[in-house]
Amino acid sequence: MTPDIRVHADDFDPVTEAARLESGGAGGVATFTGIVRGENGLVALELEHYPAMSERALAGIADRAAKRWTLTALTIVHRVGRLGPGARIVFVGAASKHRADAIEAMHFVIDWLKTDAPFWKREQFGDGRSQWVELRDTDVAAKDRWES
Repeated sequence: MTPDIRVHADDFDPVTEAARLESGGAGGVATFTGIVRGENGLVALELEHYPAMSERALAGIADRAAKRWTLTALTIVHRVGRLGPGARIVFVGAASKHRADAIEAMHFVIDWLKTDAPFWKREQFGDGRSQWVELRDTDVAAKDRWES
């Protein structure tokens, strides 16, 4: 199984992505789609990255998942650039002959993406403020549960 990893500015269709995962003879597919929230006057989220670094990190996360669970397919799509509220940011989909492997792998990948994928996020607000998004303790705890 070779993971499908894409990082780009273009939008993606989660239904199309899930259908691709289903076509490989899986017994279960688990997906997650992350969306920009428009809370507190947020007008845009800007995501920056270094392509070689981010793609290498995503490949490493995918490799860890593939070694831990028996998967028939794994897809990671991550967007970069300026995204408005309601825009899709990330898609993670895992397929396996057994639902538990698909579900666990999908959770694992998204938890690791939040902490170990080198994307820099800056929030832009309607009043002109901007701020970098900091790593949250809850994200670290979610990732750390996979270490025990």
